[in-house]
Amino acid sequence: MPAPLLLTDLRAATMQPGGAAYGLIEDAAIAIEGGAIRWAGAARDLPDDLAGWPAQGMGGRLVTPALIDCHTHIVHGGDRAREFEMRLEGASYEAIARAGGGIVSTVRATRAADEESLLAGALRRVDSLIAEGVGCIEIKSGYGLDLETELRMLRVARRIGEMRPVSVVTSFLGAHAVPAGEDADRYIDDICLPALEAAHAEGLVDAVDGFCEGIAFDAGQIARVFDRAAALGLPVKLHAEQLSHMGGTALAARYGALSADHVEYASAEDARLLADAGSVAVLLPGAFYTLRETQVPPVQAFREAGVPMAVATDLNPGSSPLGSLLLAMNMACTLFRLTPEEALAGTTRHAARALGLRDRGEIRAGLRADLAVWDVETPAELSYRIGTNPLHSRMFGGQA
Repeated sequence: MPAPLLLTDLRAATMQPGGAAYGLIEDAAIAIEGGAIRWAGAARDLPDDLAGWPAQGMGGRLVTPALIDCHTHIVHGGDRAREFEMRLEGASYEAIARAGGGIVSTVRATRAADEESLLAGALRRVDSLIAEGVGCIEIKSGYGLDLETELRMLRVARRIGEMRPVSVVTSFLGAHAVPAGEDADRYIDDICLPALEAAHAEGLVDAVDGFCEGIAFDAGQIARVFDRAAALGLPVKLHAEQLSHMGGTALAARYGALSADHVEYASAEDARLLADAGSVAVLLPGAFYTLRETQVPPVQAFREAGVPMAVATDLNPGSSPLGSLLLAMNMACTLFRLTPEEALAGTTRHAARALGLRDRGEIRAGLRADLAVWDVETPAELSYRIGTNPLHSRMFGGQA
């Protein structure tokens, strides 16, 4: 257990709502004990019993909660660079998928990869995120579409959390695509649900996800997966309304989902349903950008309804080969018109909520001491700059 430590000479973007923008404290101090934040606030208010703790000056730098990437597909085999070329030559994402490309092509590569090669590739991608101040990553299965490979992907995800100073939250995404030549309903009953049961029995699943779309599964089929998740006591989330309006967002709300993700085709009514359910809208500008989409998420409707908006990379080999959460923040501002404060809240406080985590995402007493220290003048720079990484250092559970 690390010794108590007092961080001084810093500006803290606490990301606590209801006060100054970013929850910013210009001259702040943070006391850390046992891997958690013991106290945080204005330096002038430091309690006397903490004043004698060993101190470390931050040189006036900005400190934020460590970033959280709440939607990724980091574990996979192969790449889809050729499909990138095909899209530039005029083929649509849907046309590529129906021709045997898209998710199905990654399924072939992932099935052919052993656990060690999947782990080695995933660790390279994880290391890039950690280098940008990320302290927590959600990792999905979904490129196996059979019991053996789905379990292999989730085991790799668990190993990442053991091998790197980062928290890993896993999502079972067996309902990601229909395997080639398979009937969707039969696949759900004979492969997806048994794989979910097996993964849960092995302790590999933190949440259950699905893809509700014309090229994947309809709302009724996803509902069967969500019913099984509920029976197992697992929370759900959903890829919804990415390419069309299939009723996925309403379905997610009906099941009290942690989040509905993509949501480009969501409506104002969908926003109200998410608000009532307490669900987060996860915005994924990397896929929007890569697929050259034009339908933007209803950000203003989410604001008006009070729906928290998270931002994530959607890091995957096809529709979002984006390995930078900082760039995702910039894209969310530039493409979706989020404010820089919304983008930072979307990769801290709201991203934690999208994963059902209550112990991180803000700088306040009682939460994990997962912190990022930045060489910037203002928090807005984290979204403003393109292709730069101003991270000075990172703390994970109170340790550098």
